[in-house]
Amino acid sequence: MIGDMIAKVRKEKGMTKTELARLTDINIGHLTHIEKGERNPSHKALKNICRALDIPYQQLMYTYDKQISEEQEAYGLINHISYNKVPAVSKLDSFIDCPSSLPSASLAIKINDNSMEPTLKKGTYSFIELNSLLNNKEVGLFSIDNEIIIRRFINRKSKIILKADNKEIEDIDVTNSKNFYIIGKILNVK
Repeated sequence: MIGDMIAKVRKEKGMTKTELARLTDINIGHLTHIEKGERNPSHKALKNICRALDIPYQQLMYTYDKQISEEQEAYGLINHISYNKVPAVSKLDSFIDCPSSLPSASLAIKINDNSMEPTLKKGTYSFIELNSLLNNKEVGLFSIDNEIIIRRFINRKSKIILKADNKEIEDIDVTNSKNFYIIGKILNVK
């Protein structure tokens, strides 16, 4: 997935592979292998690529060892992974212990509503793996029109739906939304 993200950002920035290779001092053949997902860049190479593309390094680092499935590719989910935005936190409550069973957790977020009950109870914490592509029916943290929500990700007949587990809350169709980003995957969902 990291190669897909590099290619996506490079194209969005209007940069050719030749230009990126020149700016990073990476052989164009090696860069092609990276973009095709045949090789992963070293951390040093990734930092150089991010510097040349003028984007934060850590955001792409989250995608380093992830693979994109055919279904995820078909739905264009890579277009909803943010590479230049980070969640803004207005208040840090505290630190909580991260279970060793969740080694990819990046942060914990307190559930502040009942939209995902009974799965996620209001007032409890959920652990998030940032910039993770979701499979059908997985629970994620999303930004939709600048609102942060937790919902179940549903692929339904070429539509992308965000569904609350609470039956009283309406589904959100984000299929054609340009303001829809996957922030991460909720890890502690049973």
